[in-house]
Amino acid sequence: MKRVAILLSGGGSNMVALAESMTGDHPARPCLVLSNDAGAGGLAKARARGIATAAVDHRAFGGNRSAFEDELMKPLLEAGADIVCLAGFMRVLTDGFVSRWQGRMLNIHPSLLPKYKGLHTHLRALEAGDSEHGCTVHEVTARLDDGPILGQARVPVLEGDTPEGLAARVLVQEHRLYPAVLRRFAEGDRRMLRLD
Repeated sequence: MKRVAILLSGGGSNMVALAESMTGDHPARPCLVLSNDAGAGGLAKARARGIATAAVDHRAFGGNRSAFEDELMKPLLEAGADIVCLAGFMRVLTDGFVSRWQGRMLNIHPSLLPKYKGLHTHLRALEAGDSEHGCTVHEVTARLDDGPILGQARVPVLEGDTPEGLAARVLVQEHRLYPAVLRRFAEGDRRMLRLD
């Protein structure tokens, strides 16, 4: 049984989707929800589900990313994590941290990578006049929003769409895609999964 740690910075809706999927014959179980913000809503949701939680406030390290990541590593190792899932974790991780988890760390990004790495993906898709948008689960590498793509889900861009409306529809697909990819990944299956 694989042990999954989930890193988040906010409300944790993707964490909830992942945690609720890891039951029955699923090959993994959540072992820790970890945040860079002790007030993150996702921590309370994790505790309500009986999942261990921890927080390491990045602000206490005055911009020293390596020192922050050294502290972030401790609860991950203590929890015996086999797989790390980034689920709205709003800190860019250094090469040193990523290399420790290479091949064992996943991220979900709200665009059809390689389009729109970084922030404001929904607005950028609308400004570009795209006819479709979506989300991507990928393995994390040292390059931002890069790494092998494991799954994508698409949504049509509708006439009159706003970034908020498009984001809400993409989030529904995120909650379908991430659990499906995690299950396959925990089973050793890294083939590309497409959900439409």
